[in-house]
Amino acid sequence: MGEKRTDEFRQDAVLIAFTSGLTRKQLADDLGVGVSTLDTWITAHRDTDVVSQEDLSLAQENDRPQYEVRILKEEQKGSNVGGIQHCGPCLAKLAG
Repeated sequence: MGEKRTDEFRQDAVLIAFTSGLTRKQLADDLGVGVSTLDTWITAHRDTDVVSQEDLSLAQENDRPQYEVRILKEEQKGSNVGGIQHCGPCLAKLAG
């Protein structure tokens, strides 16, 4: 069985999860715990005072660019025509 973590450790992990900009996998690896364990801690402490409203707002702002990057990467994967990566205007020429 894994190492028992203190409540203070778990609360600090939740605070870091909301404010660091790290992915949960990166943070879990850094802390030496599983992603599911970290998710459990986050769920347990989500509605507590562990994370201030200001930190939570900052975390939400940080999530937005990461979300947009994921969307752009997915769109970029779809722009691969004939094994060659194409930009938007190139794709328009190919389609036209």
